[in-house]
Amino acid sequence: MTTTLYTSDHEWLAIDGDVATVGITDYAQSQLGDVVFVELPKVGRALKKAEAAAVVESVKAASDVYAPVTGEVLETNDALAAEPALVNSDAQGKAWFFKIRIADKSELGGLMDEAAYKAHTA
Repeated sequence: MTTTLYTSDHEWLAIDGDVATVGITDYAQSQLGDVVFVELPKVGRALKKAEAAAVVESVKAASDVYAPVTGEVLETNDALAAEPALVNSDAQGKAWFFKIRIADKSELGGLMDEAAYKAHTA
């Protein structure tokens, strides 16, 4: 079963076992506007929680995407390099950024469920 959690920086994590798929929320992409470029982390990179892991650039601004947990990057979504606009059309689906092996599940404790995230963005 997959559990989805959210950060205050507008990342989502779909957690399946000890692997989290990470992307930015629909709210975040709506604030950014038209996404024109995405820079993803390298596979194998060790990330610390809250470390800048990726960059998303829109016509308005460039924004860092932070690692929501400590771990190792297992896979990146190469489709985003070819089609960054996927972030606008399917932010919480096809436009995932990277998959990370969760090093310490206790770090998930500070994240929000969907109801808390909706309240956070209201």
